[in-house]
Amino acid sequence: MLFHDTIENNLRVAKQYVTIEETQLACKKANIHEYIQSLPHGYKTSVEALGSSLSGGERQRMGLVRMFLHDAKLFLLDEPTSNLDSLNEGIILKSIYEERKDKTIIFVSHRDSTLAHCNRVIHMESNRVS
Repeated sequence: MLFHDTIENNLRVAKQYVTIEETQLACKKANIHEYIQSLPHGYKTSVEALGSSLSGGERQRMGLVRMFLHDAKLFLLDEPTSNLDSLNEGIILKSIYEERKDKTIIFVSHRDSTLAHCNRVIHMESNRVS
């Protein structure tokens, strides 16, 4: 969910006292830093100014930036790459897997590529768990 504010402030929701350097690093991990830099006002660009030009994948990557900024020990990611092409998916999953050291990350996904590096995969289908 994005609020009617700047991109920078939308990302700060995850961590109130975050530096621009931390924000930019998180954006690089989510592979959206270059896109934001290409905007006329960069991180100060208003989300409203982008209107419908902001794709589902770009919105999804901004949500993932929040995850990279947040210092939680547990994350539940429901279809975290569903709106992304395979290139962006690969970049972001690599970043997520590098971040998982002391964290528990639960993925909900229909994509085998998303689950490929998970320690444990639980399949649920037709009311059965395997």
